[in-house]
Amino acid sequence: MVEDRLRLGSLISAIGAALLAVSVFLPWYGVSLTAGGAASAQQALNNVAQQYGNTTFQTQAKAIGLGFGAFTGHQVTTLSAHQTLKYLNVILLILAAIAFLAALLRLAGASEPTRTGGGSQIAFVGLLATVCVLFRMVERPAPLGEVFSLSLSWGIWFALASSVAVVIGSLWPALTSSPNRSASTPATALDGLSGWPPDA
Repeated sequence: MVEDRLRLGSLISAIGAALLAVSVFLPWYGVSLTAGGAASAQQALNNVAQQYGNTTFQTQAKAIGLGFGAFTGHQVTTLSAHQTLKYLNVILLILAAIAFLAALLRLAGASEPTRTGGGSQIAFVGLLATVCVLFRMVERPAPLGEVFSLSLSWGIWFALASSVAVVIGSLWPALTSSPNRSASTPATALDGLSGWPPDA
């Protein structure tokens, strides 16, 4: 039973780490045109028409400029972490690779008692990834001036779920152990993150 829980937990961590790496290339932010951005675009178009165009072109430019307001607040494109985050995307890929390899090694040694450790290290890596994703959910990249605004897209939630899966998978044997056979609890499982035994 212990080996089965260890294999399942390691598998969850490995899948979570793989999905975390994939999530870096998924849409993290939706880009929308602000009211100020629409007004700026309209003004720029009118200025170009007045400077270089004839009366007909100026009339058409004004009509097109009025249509910019229809795009205000609507998502015009999406951006991935790979496109917007210069360093954090690399950090997440490194953390995902470390967690994936560690989970595979733990899974391969699940039947050998001397090689069943490493859960707290994987949990720590997953926790670091979770903190990085949460940070970028709160502190979003600054859009270009006041022209565009950024909203959270489904890819960043996918990244958050994947990083949490790494943590849950690494702690799965302790979280699902029977009270009659082990005194492990979620609290003692989290104590393992520090590398010290609970009663130390």
